[in-house]
Amino acid sequence: MANASSQGLQHSAIVSAHEYTHQSSVLKQERRFLVSLPERYFASDRHYPTLYIIDADFQFQHVSALVKHLARMGKIPPMIVVGVANQGDDDYLYTTTWATEDKAFGGAAEFHHYLTNELVPLIDREFKSNSQKALAGYSLGGLFTLYSMMQQDSPFNAYLAMSPSAWFDDYSVANKIESLLQQNKLSAPLFFSVAREEDMGVDKVAAVFEASADKSLQWHFESYPTENHFTTALPALYDGLQFLAPNYATDGTDMLEIGDYKAVIKHFKTLQKQWGGFQFEWLHAYQFAKYLFWSKQVDKVDEILTAIEQHFPESVTIVSIEVAKGLLIKGDNQHAKTILEKVTLEGEQSPNWHKQLSLYYKAEGDEKRAQQHFEKALALAEKYQLESWEVWELK
Repeated sequence: MANASSQGLQHSAIVSAHEYTHQSSVLKQERRFLVSLPERYFASDRHYPTLYIIDADFQFQHVSALVKHLARMGKIPPMIVVGVANQGDDDYLYTTTWATEDKAFGGAAEFHHYLTNELVPLIDREFKSNSQKALAGYSLGGLFTLYSMMQQDSPFNAYLAMSPSAWFDDYSVANKIESLLQQNKLSAPLFFSVAREEDMGVDKVAAVFEASADKSLQWHFESYPTENHFTTALPALYDGLQFLAPNYATDGTDMLEIGDYKAVIKHFKTLQKQWGGFQFEWLHAYQFAKYLFWSKQVDKVDEILTAIEQHFPESVTIVSIEVAKGLLIKGDNQHAKTILEKVTLEGEQSPNWHKQLSLYYKAEGDEKRAQQHFEKALALAEKYQLESWEVWELK
């Protein structure tokens, strides 16, 4: 089949992730991992939660794409996604299971040691990760996810196990988990699931949680009777990610139902207690600004931005920019400029801040300054490697 380049069409690669290699002293071989960074990763010093996915060659692309999409749509916080690669089927079988009489299994302890003492510290050194680290896996990778959850030295504090192979070792994982639950030794959030598949043993795990989990433990079991073992990974992942961030998506209509701005801010403060925390992303800020106009609270906008700065200091610039954008649309140019000037220190490093100032000066007839801010916005967008949709919104 002819490709685009042979037809003379101009083309360029869309790079969504990178693969890395390093020498593992634990596993005594070169290992691979893949990394997908959040949108706007290079635009600030912000540190992010990290999602590790087992069996990266099979799972990484759809996992990283879904994480980026849900974060862009304001349904989960942005995350770094790390794909933990395996070296073929034999390596996958060995590293995800504990020892039995079959020599093909038995490397889970060593693999967990590798993640804990080599890969996770490496990611923390090289990328802007924070303390929130989730582990996800499907099938045998889901079994390993449960295994890692049971280890007292696990570096992870949330787990997503999609159709885990709980049948392994004569269904023993359910008994292992039951013992830990009864000793109250499991505290991290867990989402696990099963499709329309017989004898997986996941129902036994669910029964153990129903009988023995402490009421304070955050866990959820989901069944997908219309999916099979292979089709369930994506819908289960979708639900698992939102399990970690319930009610994270809040649009302007939702805010109207919540009440005045004080009630809305109180709502957002409750989200800070979630696994991944909360701060205003671009869509939250955009919806919040729309809500202020819809609810006719614009006359209190200075008071409101002061409250945002008090409770969400890391978000005051992005919210201010979206409020100023709305004021410019309404023709309240001077008020918009005043709001933008109050966040100049951080705003000068924001492409969207420069875009709004460009619009202000254009409305005021100062084409020279308008062009200067427009060019600065595009230069910062290139520097920060913004996604194409954000670049085109600046134009």
